[in-house]
Amino acid sequence: MILWNSILVGFKQIWSYKFRSLLTMLGITLGVSSLIAMSAMVNGMENGMKEGLIASGGLDKVVINDQAVPAWQEHLAEMAPGRTMKDVDALNANGSLLKYVSPQIAISSRYVTRGDNRSRASEITGVTDAALEIDQHKVEFGRWFTEMDNETAAPVCIIGSQIRDDLFGNPDIIGEEIIPLGETVRIGSQLFTIVGMFQHYESEVARTERLAQRALEATLPKGPARAFTNAAPMMMRSNDRSWGPRRGRGGGWAFDRKNSTVYIPLKTALVRFRMAENSLKLDDIDIQVDGFENLEPALQQARNILMITHNGIEDFTFNTQETQSETIEQAIQNTRMSGRLIATIALIVGGIGVMNIMLASISERIREIGLRKAMGATNAAVFIQIIIESLVLATLGGLLGLAASYGVVYVIDSVSTGNAPVIHADAMIVSMIFAMVIGLIAGLYPALKAANLDPIQALRYE
Repeated sequence: MILWNSILVGFKQIWSYKFRSLLTMLGITLGVSSLIAMSAMVNGMENGMKEGLIASGGLDKVVINDQAVPAWQEHLAEMAPGRTMKDVDALNANGSLLKYVSPQIAISSRYVTRGDNRSRASEITGVTDAALEIDQHKVEFGRWFTEMDNETAAPVCIIGSQIRDDLFGNPDIIGEEIIPLGETVRIGSQLFTIVGMFQHYESEVARTERLAQRALEATLPKGPARAFTNAAPMMMRSNDRSWGPRRGRGGGWAFDRKNSTVYIPLKTALVRFRMAENSLKLDDIDIQVDGFENLEPALQQARNILMITHNGIEDFTFNTQETQSETIEQAIQNTRMSGRLIATIALIVGGIGVMNIMLASISERIREIGLRKAMGATNAAVFIQIIIESLVLATLGGLLGLAASYGVVYVIDSVSTGNAPVIHADAMIVSMIFAMVIGLIAGLYPALKAANLDPIQALRYE
């Protein structure tokens, strides 16, 4: 009952000086809202990066890269074979811990054109069937390459949805789905026929936003999906490079890259592009291990195989997604630590404001405190009363900060083209506890000062 009366007195004191109390609470409010907003931004960034990491192949994907020969093999540098199909055949034949092996030849040209329309691809690569599994692609329209396509080095390609949008029109702009199967595009100086198109890749956040936007536009007339013809008007061209509300949301770097991919048969890349450069080397060899738990033994097995095919010359290295995952985790931790530091400083500044107003309040209530002591109030009772008033002030500021954090996050989400921020309950709880601790600490000195007042001197105070 005494505690409840103390809390009521605290509220009454705050209400007596409403504007001054509000200004004091703003410091705590800003600290709490900034702490929650920063946590939400980091959570969104983390979700997006992890989602993108999974979309780009997961932790069981490993890329075999070229590297300079070690110092003790420098005399063999000119004999280093680099990555070749001999490596791929050996890995497929002897890599019992390897699930897929994907040889790749990158095309130097990064642009796909059709008439006056041009699209910059994230990659134009010659691949085999294994690329579908390792890079987690799915052909939604048309077909994958046949053995005949590869054997004859046929000029055929499979494109991502963004390439389609740039060359033939964005469905969200023209109001209908375009499936450009059989259409001809130019890669470099050569003509290719589109035989397939990958599904559109997007994060869960981007998908939710896109579906919500389409629901709002449901009353507008929509045309049926159709195959694109050369007779279609060129006004369908879109250089917006967007698919849905905001492209790239929720870890979009991996999804954007996949949507801008162009695949051609491996032999087509070799015959039509690489032989002109008089080189039969591969640009990449991607492997997928048979379970992440087998990563280390699988890498050792692959290394042993490559050391044989490379005649003992170690001119290769392994780049794992695990390394990228650790880099992401480190970046997230650094960002989270920086955000917490900034928010902590804001809360400390708010705590200084609380201490300042409590000291001012005590100066105005010296006679009141002296009267309470003269009537029998103990030092402990006065101390607790001031502490409770400080806690009430900080708690109200914290609650306002919780409410303000939703507004801050909404603004960030509206103007940001990055990952959607995500508020977690634990961040709200920690922020409130921190605000109350700051209020408690800020009230200690004023409470001690009030408790130690001499009642006779206090009653004489004018």
